[in-house]
Amino acid sequence: MRDLKSNISVVQSLAVANHAALADGTGVDLLGFNSACAVISAGVLGGSSSPSMTFQLQESDDNITFAPVADADLQGTEPVIAASTALHRIGYIGNKRYIRVSISAEAGTDPTLFASAIIILGNPESAPVD
Repeated sequence: MRDLKSNISVVQSLAVANHAALADGTGVDLLGFNSACAVISAGVLGGSSSPSMTFQLQESDDNITFAPVADADLQGTEPVIAASTALHRIGYIGNKRYIRVSISAEAGTDPTLFASAIIILGNPESAPVD
């Protein structure tokens, strides 16, 4: 009853780094799972002139061509980070096989953001998950 570990998988999409421009995370295969949630960890925001960075959840059928996820297929909103240190969760209820997290600079001069994103996969078709 308390065993969460055997019922989820955690996959890194956006590597921990000091992001200064557009960065697309690695696509995560949802095959074998019936739910997914992106967890974004944003740390120190740098730059001048009111910097901000935007995260976006993207989806794909083939893990090659990605498009933004429609708002109707999201639980929560994709964050625009305008201050340092934040943790965000975005649920995915769409029907594509692959998802990833993307980050881009929105405003300011030379914005940088130390951040990462993982995808938590849940409700596996077969448990326990290795």
